[in-house]
Amino acid sequence: MIENTSDSPQAPAFAHIEWGEDGQPTSSHFGDVYFSRHNGLAETRHVFLASNQLTERFVQLGQYTAPKHFTIAETGFGTGLNFLAAWQLWLEQAPDDAQLHFISVEKFPVNRRDLTRALALWPELASLSQQLLAAYPSHLGPGIHRLHFAGRVNLTLIINDAATGFSQLLPSIDTAYSRPDFRVDAWFLDGFAPSKNPQMWSDELFAAIAQLSGPKTTAATFSAAGIVKRGLQAAGFRINKTPGFGRKREMIQAVWQQAPTNVTPGKGEGAVGVVQRATHPAGVKTALVIGAGLAGCHTARALAERGWEVLVIERRHDIAQEGSGNPQGLLYAKLSHRDETLPRWNLTALNYAQQYYRPYWQKAANGQRSGLIQLADTERKSQALTQTAAALGQSELCRLVSATEATELAGVELSQGGLYFPGCGWFNPHALCESLLDHPAITLRTDTPIASLERHEEHWQTLGPTGTEIAQARVVIMACAHSAQEFSQSAHLPLKPIRGQVSFLPASNLSAQLKTALCSRGYIAPSTPSGHCVGATFNLGQSNLALNQDDHIENLEHLRAISPELHRELAPADSAALDGRAAFRCTTPDYLPVVGPLVDAMAAAENFAGLAQNARRRLDTPAPYWPGLYINCGHGSRGLAYTPLAAEFLASLINREPLPLERALAQALHPARFLLRQIIRGQ
Repeated sequence: MIENTSDSPQAPAFAHIEWGEDGQPTSSHFGDVYFSRHNGLAETRHVFLASNQLTERFVQLGQYTAPKHFTIAETGFGTGLNFLAAWQLWLEQAPDDAQLHFISVEKFPVNRRDLTRALALWPELASLSQQLLAAYPSHLGPGIHRLHFAGRVNLTLIINDAATGFSQLLPSIDTAYSRPDFRVDAWFLDGFAPSKNPQMWSDELFAAIAQLSGPKTTAATFSAAGIVKRGLQAAGFRINKTPGFGRKREMIQAVWQQAPTNVTPGKGEGAVGVVQRATHPAGVKTALVIGAGLAGCHTARALAERGWEVLVIERRHDIAQEGSGNPQGLLYAKLSHRDETLPRWNLTALNYAQQYYRPYWQKAANGQRSGLIQLADTERKSQALTQTAAALGQSELCRLVSATEATELAGVELSQGGLYFPGCGWFNPHALCESLLDHPAITLRTDTPIASLERHEEHWQTLGPTGTEIAQARVVIMACAHSAQEFSQSAHLPLKPIRGQVSFLPASNLSAQLKTALCSRGYIAPSTPSGHCVGATFNLGQSNLALNQDDHIENLEHLRAISPELHRELAPADSAALDGRAAFRCTTPDYLPVVGPLVDAMAAAENFAGLAQNARRRLDTPAPYWPGLYINCGHGSRGLAYTPLAAEFLASLINREPLPLERALAQALHPARFLLRQIIRGQ
């Protein structure tokens, strides 16, 4: 039995666990134990840690210059015991400047309640268990979930069957381009026994293992079954039988020795060379980021956390002065019951952002984790929110609330209910950006406009308006919103500036009681010492940033739709007296951000011209990327929700690590997607 109250592909399918008299968990679906009844932790240390020589290999990382990261991949996350044991050993043995990537695929995740009960069996791991439970995703639906922990430890939890999950880490289904930029150093082939779960130990799984492995990759498994031995041998491993744990006579150790020779090349279609991957030489650890808004600051921080030295250049006199400059912004993304690309991205980004921001909310100046209610102000919207909640199934991310419950949560009278997101809230983007840049590896230069980028030998030169060089770097990231169109290398991107205006309202005794952020067509957040920031309008095609009274009136009408009571309290008799702020958001035609490597548009148009005659034609031509040039733009009005995951994705790509997005979502963000569509349409 698997617990899942929804047929939606977005909903979690939690494992159903039976608890024995000894407190040990058993999967009722597979009829097998999660770990040895004799001593699960000792079993993990024998089968996976010792058999992969992890103590020695972690210590040896201190002898390397770069890269100092180690990747473990596991089949079957279960209760997380293997992860916690590896993490504990990492903290004991690995150098402080190294990073551990732990990738685990789990088809039926354990819910938080059962996970808490299972991990209580291991008091010596309690400090790590508490961190895992605190970071455990609010929504555990299918897809990739990236979690961060102390000691530079990253957990990539993939909710899927093993073969499909690991294949999502490959940049392409075409074997000519499927090799990722990272390799797995050690495999924990765990999960339920082949006799209990033969579907997991498939040829497709071992084919993915082959693609993700390389020289010095090791593997270990408790099983000595023939299906496992043959699969590893087919994946290029040399097999050794060694003593098992406890009563188990044998287990398998394996070492990768050569790539399989029976792989059929070239199975993809279309412009298969246009994939998400690093385009600069390995070993580079310095970068230049253009723009100090949310996208640029998140990108700089993500790289700095990986040991990069980052220079952030901002043309304005201060950071977060354009689209990221409002005094209050909501952490929010529009979810949907539809299984489409944009809703999937929204769900994945919001789920990640909620966990990512936890330490930043601890500083009161940054904002408040107040919760957020998306109100159903029309019957149609009420139906859509009900469908969304049903599609998410048993999720901690959000829940439907009535008007009565919404009123109790918000602290002010509300006439409608909606979706309540307990892990959301509001931020002061400027203060947040200051916190993000507060890192010893990040240097900020303001009042420094960049007019152009020029390629000189192996470096990019940033030139000012007079042609003087500002700085040079081998890796450059454009995070400057629609201003990216001013550079010749990214001028082809269809970035759209959309004017938006917010209105500033002084707080009242009533509005000071507002406890949660509220949004519908507009939004309002709990008050600050400066009052409320209410917004925001959307003015496509307008280029004047002067405050507009009509927009103030529109913001007040949106406030009325949220709460007539708040409108009566806060709306002035003369809207012309209101203060506010206007700025441009940057969005794209498909409302997805552009994140990844930039192609040479002219060369790409020539290389992929054949797609105009046949959009499904396979072209054996790698994309003509600009070396070391990347972009992170187009977040629209969802910058707070989108930029943490976009930056994590880009930093993982640049640093040649496992990516935190499924391949389809990663490709959906690719900056070359618009160019390919134009070629196909003959434009």
